[in-house]
Amino acid sequence: MSFTFKRIDHVQLAAPRQSEAEARQFFAGVLGFDEIEKPDALKANGGVWFAFGDQQLHVGVEESFYPAEKAHPAFEITGLDAFKQHLDDNLVTYTEDQKLPGAKRIYVHDPFGNRLEVLEWLD
Repeated sequence: MSFTFKRIDHVQLAAPRQSEAEARQFFAGVLGFDEIEKPDALKANGGVWFAFGDQQLHVGVEESFYPAEKAHPAFEITGLDAFKQHLDDNLVTYTEDQKLPGAKRIYVHDPFGNRLEVLEWLD
């Protein structure tokens, strides 16, 4: 084989038009991701990009938007219990799930209804 996949460069979630401020509030304000500047050639498309560590999450806008209710990115974190308290403090609801052996995990929805998995692997 003459090619090799290296890593996921970014994950993109969809959102409705004119939702950039709400995306910033949730992804930067609540989750603590850093906003990164989009290339000039892509700014006219709308949306907003974020980074955490060496990973990126892009929020792109769609005219006929429907949230991803099953498909989702999964974020591995440390301190899931502290994160749940942080969500409670910010009035963000989540659902606990105990079906994955060896992990604690929750599901949370972004302001647009997209499903996000947040998990912590147990030692």
